[in-house]
Amino acid sequence: MTMIQCISPVDGSVYAEREAVSAAAATEAVARARAAQKDWAKRPLEERVSLVQAGIKALNAMSDEVVRELAWMMGRPVRYGGEFGGVNERADYMASVAAEGLAPIALEDSGSFRRYIAREPHGVVFVIAPWNYPYLTAINTIVPALIAGNAVIIKHASQTLLVGERIVKAFVSAGIPEDLFQNIFLDHATSSELIASKSFDFINFTGSVEGGRQIERAAAGTFTPLGLELGGKDPGYVMEDADLDAAVATLMDAAMFNAGQCCCGIERIYVTASLYDAFVEKAAAFASAYKLGNPLDEATTLGPMANKRFAAVVRKQIEQAIAAGARPLVDPKLFPEDDGGAYLAPQVLVNVDHSMDVMREESFGPVVGIMKVSSDEEALSLMNDSQYGLTASLWTADPDRAAALGARIETGTVFMNRADYLDPGLCWTGCKNTGRGGSLSIIGYHNLTRPKSYHLKKVTQ
Repeated sequence: MTMIQCISPVDGSVYAEREAVSAAAATEAVARARAAQKDWAKRPLEERVSLVQAGIKALNAMSDEVVRELAWMMGRPVRYGGEFGGVNERADYMASVAAEGLAPIALEDSGSFRRYIAREPHGVVFVIAPWNYPYLTAINTIVPALIAGNAVIIKHASQTLLVGERIVKAFVSAGIPEDLFQNIFLDHATSSELIASKSFDFINFTGSVEGGRQIERAAAGTFTPLGLELGGKDPGYVMEDADLDAAVATLMDAAMFNAGQCCCGIERIYVTASLYDAFVEKAAAFASAYKLGNPLDEATTLGPMANKRFAAVVRKQIEQAIAAGARPLVDPKLFPEDDGGAYLAPQVLVNVDHSMDVMREESFGPVVGIMKVSSDEEALSLMNDSQYGLTASLWTADPDRAAALGARIETGTVFMNRADYLDPGLCWTGCKNTGRGGSLSIIGYHNLTRPKSYHLKKVTQ
């Protein structure tokens, strides 16, 4: 018997545990989902949309419990509430564009031919969800997958063990068939076995680059389509005409919020020479003002990282950078709660360069390096000097300049005067080692369905 545990970053205790199901039991669950999917896909689109929206409403009713659960499971301070503002925004948008996203493409309806391209659900969609935004990231796929007529099996990260259970409970209580949408507790070996046996018709994974490689290896030869959102090292670039205060506030919040554990968090910042000194001074003050502590305390603005091993990676990056000449701007003595475990003080580093891991490897923690640049060309070269490509945040008063520069950045999303936000009307996607595929927007529906062509000849001559 394999037990999956959630070790709380708050105090190191076992907050929750569940028994991993056997391969045989998981295979049976997938078979039930596949059988249920056929009838679900036959239901009118309006009915599927209505039931999914009812599921979202039922999930919102759990908000008070969820906020405290998240604090215990992954360390986000309760003062920030849950994730349901974003959940609702994304679910509402995907419901509103479902008819458009799933509509056939009509080519001809004449006396001789009817020709069109329809969208067919894949069948059974496997969602492997991460812990950092466990509701938001899962909903990105769950909502459009169900609306499009798919069945969904969700496996959530052990760090947020209870989330999949809660989502499924809410949706089933609202009328989604229980075989159609299931949460399964799986160990890695069983997950890989299911993938390798072609149990699923589409797999969406959000997690590490190495996790993505494991998914690809397991799926090799099955021709199962994959959606992969993997690592990131998102840059910000502050130009000479930027609103300095807005740039500091937004980029630093994007670097530190959720203890830096954001898929599109800012991990490196490039600032034009004329604004560099002022930006650095304000950035250090911003980071120094956080209150690190127990996330269940309403006064806490920075909670622990989700696991002490994640904090160890960030500490090592900081220590190596300082040893190589980087200068830390935040005094650790301001944060006595930094215990060497999951609780990690924020840090801003200058005198950094791209020889340091802190500027090249994903940190996923409350640290950011800042470099001075002399031109757009230098900033562009540095922004593209990365194995990742999720988002880039450009700060300027000139949208034409931002668009022209953005066209040359190897990334999935270009922001101007914004950062760390998912617009559900735009495709959420990445390039390079950040992964492939895309969620949300009309394109999200296209990725969760397959095209099927109809060539109907009305005459025989």
